[in-house]
Amino acid sequence: MLPLKEKDKPIVRKLLSAGCCPRCILRFCCVSVQAAYRQPQQETLKELQAFVADAENGKCPDSAASEPQAAAEPETPDDPPSKRAKLEPSVTAAGSEGDAAAAAVDGPKDEGSPVCVVCLGVLQEHCGPVPAAKMSEAVKAEKYEFDTLVLSVSLPAQLCVREHSCWLHVKKEVREKGLVQDKDDVIQVKEAFKWIMQGLVSKELGGVAVVTRSPFEVGVEFTHAETDADCHFLATTCPDCFRPTKNKQSVFTRMAVVKALEKISDARFLKHYPCPPARTTSSCSPQDVQCLHVSVFIAGRYNKFCRSLPQTPWVIDGERRMESSVEELIAAPILAAFRAEGFNFSSSGREDVDVRTLGNGRPFAMELLNPHRSRLNQEEMKQLQEIINKSSDKIRVRDLQIVSREAMSRMKEGEEEKTKTYTALVWTQKPIDREEIAFIDDIKDLTLDQKTPLRVLHRRALAVRQRVIHSMNARFLDPHHFHLGLKTQAGTYVKEFVHGDFGRTKPNLCQLLKTDTDILELDVESVDVDWPPAIPE
Repeated sequence: MLPLKEKDKPIVRKLLSAGCCPRCILRFCCVSVQAAYRQPQQETLKELQAFVADAENGKCPDSAASEPQAAAEPETPDDPPSKRAKLEPSVTAAGSEGDAAAAAVDGPKDEGSPVCVVCLGVLQEHCGPVPAAKMSEAVKAEKYEFDTLVLSVSLPAQLCVREHSCWLHVKKEVREKGLVQDKDDVIQVKEAFKWIMQGLVSKELGGVAVVTRSPFEVGVEFTHAETDADCHFLATTCPDCFRPTKNKQSVFTRMAVVKALEKISDARFLKHYPCPPARTTSSCSPQDVQCLHVSVFIAGRYNKFCRSLPQTPWVIDGERRMESSVEELIAAPILAAFRAEGFNFSSSGREDVDVRTLGNGRPFAMELLNPHRSRLNQEEMKQLQEIINKSSDKIRVRDLQIVSREAMSRMKEGEEEKTKTYTALVWTQKPIDREEIAFIDDIKDLTLDQKTPLRVLHRRALAVRQRVIHSMNARFLDPHHFHLGLKTQAGTYVKEFVHGDFGRTKPNLCQLLKTDTDILELDVESVDVDWPPAIPE
């Protein structure tokens, strides 16, 4: 038996006559027992018809007491009660309450359509074992690895308009019967769809749990071209709710329609839209099943041994300047291992194309987009690291591991506080001896004012940034060359400190040595960020 109460009978009658499917009638009666939605529609419809017939035949004393006019004037197809004639115009057109209920099964004779006027078939032909089997086959074909899944549903925005219309249709009965019921109490189409489909999909996928939160999402989208114009009147009545955006193909998004329906008055709505909604000749069309796994995050450290390798693809005016990059050499094997559709690469700072990164390397992280595989064990991660390292002699990675999204932020923490150590090969225009550069070893915490370098003005705002060189040391090579070691605050432009950048960095090495100087080679010796955790070799 359906968990319906006496108060639901007038609602059931009105919705049967309006052309609602049995499951939508349960929704408007606020039935939250999931099993009621899972039983076959024909059974539900028979129970609803019997439920209404009990009241009409006078079998229910509560119903008779609640409708004295109906008891005094028995309802006939040719002479319906005057009260009901005003409230239920669609019933009188069908001839009687019983005929209207039959029309919900077979469809109205003049239109020949059994499609529900509210859900547009979503809770009819698109719910059941056959749709569940098709959805599951689509998931299997994508070959994802997952333990649980969440089922998501995208519905046409016009369903909101039709639901609002049906709510206004039954609202009269709700108000007259003094029922404590609100539109928010109506069970959503999405919820009913999930209640029906979750168990069926789980069974088809071998018992995989369908839950409310999961890293793996299976989505189904419905469209209904026949009723696309249902929302259009709202753009005139509530224009401020529909603002064009770059990323949306239509202004009639579900959120915009819901917002407009919250603002529009009942009288104004009924002036522009029929109540109950008009019947349609077609049901919703399901689009391709979409599978999406949340991102997986990979972290590690990389060394760069080549002075002609950019960190990221180097493209100028649409033309590629270098054949590869650190990012691509690392990403290709990782993408293949996790069967991901794309990635986002980030690192703790970046080196120029002609700068090597030595020592323990530079921390990096990758966000893998929609990975079909989400887990690799420790041994598999080690093998993946070896594959990357064998693929090129230009780079090397270490400490490769899967991390959480939250852990990613640690790489960027303390961006201004962390330090970096460099070694530079410096040329001097004037000949020098060991004694002339000895004072460099004694310089501590030298504060620089660095105007945005000319070479990066195209991508960074013009500003003067203060940076600190914590310590320096010099190692004499010959009268025109020496090695300069520096420990600096992160974000210090070392090249500009050496050659001065036409005076845009003050003080600079040219001023300190009283001769023109330039940097010939630069190596990053260490990036002092304690992340990601080191993995023993």
